[in-house]
Amino acid sequence: MRALITGASNGIGLEFAKKLNNLGYDLILVSRNEDKLNEIKRSLKGDIEIVSMDLSNEKNVYDLYDKTKGRVDLLINNAGFGLFGKFTETDLKEELNLIDLNIKAYHILTKLFLQDMVKRDSGRILNVASSAAFEPGPLMSAYYASKSYVYNLTMAIYEELRRNKSHVKVSVLCPGPVNTGFNDRANVRFSLKSLTPEYVVDYSISQMMKNKLVIIPSLRVRMGVFANRIFSRKFVLKIIYNIQKKKDN
Repeated sequence: MRALITGASNGIGLEFAKKLNNLGYDLILVSRNEDKLNEIKRSLKGDIEIVSMDLSNEKNVYDLYDKTKGRVDLLINNAGFGLFGKFTETDLKEELNLIDLNIKAYHILTKLFLQDMVKRDSGRILNVASSAAFEPGPLMSAYYASKSYVYNLTMAIYEELRRNKSHVKVSVLCPGPVNTGFNDRANVRFSLKSLTPEYVVDYSISQMMKNKLVIIPSLRVRMGVFANRIFSRKFVLKIIYNIQKKKDN
C-alpha cells in the first residue's frame, strides 16, 4: 500500500507520514521544503519517495499526478495555509495563492486520483479541511471559505460514490486548533487549547479506516457544529468575529 501526503514536512502531514509508515505504508511525501523532506526520509523505513514542489502552482499539481499516477492507494490532501485580517486589508496576491493551494490543488488531485480509483474500484482519499468549514469566518474569510469548499466537495463526492456502489472511500478531516506551524503562517494565536498533531492523526486514521465520512477529533468542535445548526447566521457571525479577534497578535 502506498500513500501520497501533501504538506508532509510538518504538523499533521508529518504525523500522517510517521503513523502510516509504522503501519507499513510506502510513502510519497510532498512539500516545498526539500531539506526537511530528506531529513524525514532518513528517519523512516521502507520505500519513501519525496517530491519537492509548490502546489499553489497549477502546473506542479498536474506534474505531481503524472509522476505518481497508478501508484497511490491513499491520497491525503493536507497542504494549505491561512491568512488573518479584514477582507478589505488582506493582500489579494496572498489570498489568490491561498485559493490556488487550499482549493485548486485539492480539487485537481482529488479529481484525477479519484478517476483512477473508480476505474479499479479501490482506493481512499482523505481531504483535510477544518472546523472552519462549518461556518463563515470574519477576519479569516478566505481561509474559512476555502475549507468550506473542501468539506462540501468531499460530501458531494461521497454521495456519488455511494449511489454507484463504489468501493472507493472518501473522508474529510475537520479538526479545531492543532499545535502546528499553521498559526505562524496565518499570523494568529489561538485562544482555545490546541490538539496535538499526534492525537489528531491517530484519531483520524482510526475513523478513516472505519469509513467515517466526517472526522472531527474534538468534542468541543462537535458541540460547536451542533450549536451552529440552532442559532441564526447573524448570531453565529458575531460569535465567530469575537473569537477571531482574540487571535490577533
